[in-house]
Parts: sequence; structure tokens; C-alpha cells
Amino acid sequence: MQAIDLNCDMGEGLANDALLMPLISSANIACGYHAGNKSVMQYTIDLALAHGVAIGAHPGYADKVNFGRVAMQLSETEIYDLVTQQIFLLQKIADASGTSLHHVKPHGALYNQSANNPSLAAIIAQAVFDVDTNLILYGLSGSVSITEARKKGLKTANEVFADRTYQPDGSLTPRSQPNAMIETPAGSIRQVLQMIQDKTVTTPNGTIVPIQADTVCIHGDGPHALAFAKHINEVLQQKGLVIKSILS
Repeated sequence: MQAIDLNCDMGEGLANDALLMPLISSANIACGYHAGNKSVMQYTIDLALAHGVAIGAHPGYADKVNFGRVAMQLSETEIYDLVTQQIFLLQKIADASGTSLHHVKPHGALYNQSANNPSLAAIIAQAVFDVDTNLILYGLSGSVSITEARKKGLKTANEVFADRTYQPDGSLTPRSQPNAMIETPAGSIRQVLQMIQDKTVTTPNGTIVPIQADTVCIHGDGPHALAFAKHINEVLQQKGLVIKSILS
């Protein structure tokens, strides 16, 4: 029976985390830099443990004003420290809760920059590797985030999105552009099924792009996050897919 990981960005101070958690298999928890704080991290870890959800660090730029979605130009050392410090923060709370981290997924602008910048992707991969070689690096499907992490010897997960549209080069449509977001549960599940079953995704202009889906992301801060998660969870199970986290 085919399995698929369903992940969600969480711990960002929004009210729907408790409702989303039973519907997913992996949680990417903000580490206090772009959103959240220690108490929110603890609360989110507790929720994940209660529902058997894999726990991952979601490090982003230290920019709560812009929610970590504005690109920054930092030195290699600054990027390395940015990532390691956030993983350690969440790891400490996880350890105290009797659990461990499963994966790391960069957030926002850091994620998007590393998807097409080999040097940045390599620094992030090195930071993750140096913290724990068993951590899985979640990155944009087919991007240099994946290839650079594999070069470092990390296990990777090709991530696809249930609520974002794609460009012909396989990148996500920038949020500043029209049609960047999928607005209906029907549109979301149609794209998710295509990515899982056909290993392709259709862009807004009709281009069909090859894609690998190891894990499907729903943005927890999206206006339709809960509706999307419920519908995707239900339909995937109806199709005979098992929703479970990736084995580390």
C-alpha cells in the first residue's frame, strides 16, 4: 500500500494547530525566529506527541515583522549559525519531552533562496548534518536543496505543495504574482493527486512539469489550511494511500 507524508508548518502562533495536527503526519515547528517562542514550541511538540506526528524544526530568518518571507543576505557563518541555533532550540525542548527531532525544513525566504542557490543549500545541509546526521532535510522537489543535502550524506524528502502553484521550471509561483495560491479544496486535491499519482504538476499556463512527491505540505497559516487538510486527508485515504511520516 502506497504511503505519503502530509506535513504542515506549525507553531506560528495560529489558533488552528490543534485541529490540524490529527490530520497530518509531520509537523514543521517554528523555532522562535520568524514566529513562535519556547512556550509555543512546547505546546506544539505536546500536540504532535499526542497524535503520533513526526516533529521537525522549521528555521527561518530572524524577522517576525515579515514572517521570515523577505530574503536576507547573510554570510555563510551567519546562515550556519541561524540554522543550527534554531534546531538546537527545538531539540532541547524535544529532549526534555522525551522525544527527538525527525526532520528540518527551512522556512519562507530561506527555503526559496536555498532551492536555487547551491552555496546556500550546501551551508544549510552542513548545519543540519553537523547537528544530527539522522535528520531528514525537507526541500523543494527536484531543487538544489535536495541535491546538496544528498551530497552531504543526508536523507532527503522531495516536498510538494497543496496550496501553491508552480512555474515551468518547477519553482513555486512567487506570492507577489497572480494565481500563486490555490484557493479551493477541489483545486488543492486535484493538484495533490496529480503530483502523487502522475508525478507531474500543471502550471497556471498549462505547462506539465515532472515532479517527485515524497511529502505534501499545507501551510498552517493559509486561510484554507484546515479545509484543505481535512479534504486531502479524507480523499487520500479513500484512494488507499496511507498517511505516515517518512522513515528516518
